[in-house]
Amino acid sequence: MSKRDYYEILDISRTATEMEIKAAYRKLAIQHHPDKNPDDHTAEEKFKEAAEAYSVLSDAQKRAAYDRFGHQGVGAGAGAGFNPGFTNIEDIFDLFGFGDMFGGQRGGSTRTAAQRGADLHYDLEITLEEAALGKEEKLRIPRLEKCDECDGKGAEKGTQPVTCNTCNGSGQTRYQQGFFSVMRTCPNCGGKGQIIKNPCKNCQGAGRVEKEKIIEIKIPAGVETGSRLRVNGEGEAGISGGQSGDLFVVIHVAEHEIFERQGANLYSAIPVSFAQAALGAEIQVKTLDGEENLKIPAGTQTGTVFRL
Repeated sequence: MSKRDYYEILDISRTATEMEIKAAYRKLAIQHHPDKNPDDHTAEEKFKEAAEAYSVLSDAQKRAAYDRFGHQGVGAGAGAGFNPGFTNIEDIFDLFGFGDMFGGQRGGSTRTAAQRGADLHYDLEITLEEAALGKEEKLRIPRLEKCDECDGKGAEKGTQPVTCNTCNGSGQTRYQQGFFSVMRTCPNCGGKGQIIKNPCKNCQGAGRVEKEKIIEIKIPAGVETGSRLRVNGEGEAGISGGQSGDLFVVIHVAEHEIFERQGANLYSAIPVSFAQAALGAEIQVKTLDGEENLKIPAGTQTGTVFRL
């Protein structure tokens, strides 16, 4: 099977500059990267094809040979079985110096093992009266907290994690293949930069244990079903000194036997006799604050709405 022209693969002219070649490859590599297209063999082949084209056209000597002799000029087997060697899509950004586009500072800098704890969500049902007037509520929240035995380090008391000798504590290893030089997560320490040789027996090296905590929250007046209350720092504990996540309390207002809520208003169906409606009357109706007097004018029709 004949190979496609490398310039055609990258969709560039034969006079393209080094920067244009790099930009074209970066665009295709991100578009067809396996991380973005799992189980898509067509995208995988296009990704490899683009990487092969770039490996030749980005090298001045290989490009000159290719321009003169085509694929034969760079060897009949050039690119055969070519593996760009990227473990994830962020490696593409590392290659071109865009390591901070995901909010981190990659590109070979020391990686921190600290990770933010997970946010927690708690569904809380309250009465209509509680929603209208507000209240304080105590919640029992099961969550992962920092292990007190090891102070969240995961190592047995009296011992310390040791620096990973594979990555020298950076959490990353450099991978070289031809002209490619990319950073990968260290396979030995999983990117933490440290190895725990003597794990804490209380948390089995995790640095966190499950506990139940009672948290008191204040529910403001006027909440409705779907309202979310955020309690900063009351989610799960972070990993390796990372900050804790947040707790989100989702409010559900139970149905009321008398009142129906519509926005900020309450509606109640009040039965009156034919005589009261025809001749008028003064009756007592229930509200959230107690009973109130309501005057029914003579000639009142079914469905008439009175406002208090």
